Amino acid sequence: MSRAARDPFAALGDATRRAIIDQLAERDRSVQQLADALPVSRPAVSRHLKLLKQAGLVTDRPEGVRRIYSLDDTGAQEVRRYLEEAWGEAIGRFRILSENTGPSDD
Repeated sequence: MSRAARDPFAALGDATRRAIIDQLAERDRSVQQLADALPVSRPAVSRHLKLLKQAGLVTDRPEGVRRIYSLDDTGAQEVRRYLEEAWGEAIGRFRILSENTGPSDD
């Protein structure tokens, strides 16, 4: 299994996969609906969706003879948790720095 298949950040490193996420943020869609809105083939969209699903970023459900894809909170929560931790620490350091330095006398 590739790194992108396990890691939401690696999965989001591809512009087409980010475009798929953008489309699914608007509403649930089928593979064909996604392919119609993107400059890639339907098989390519299916491959991207497989990686996004393995990374916990999308989920699918059967609807008749097709599958409907939607965003999955599992991967999104992992991404959010990581960013909050990383940026929370950085913001704390910036706050300490700004409180301990005065205006420049330039």
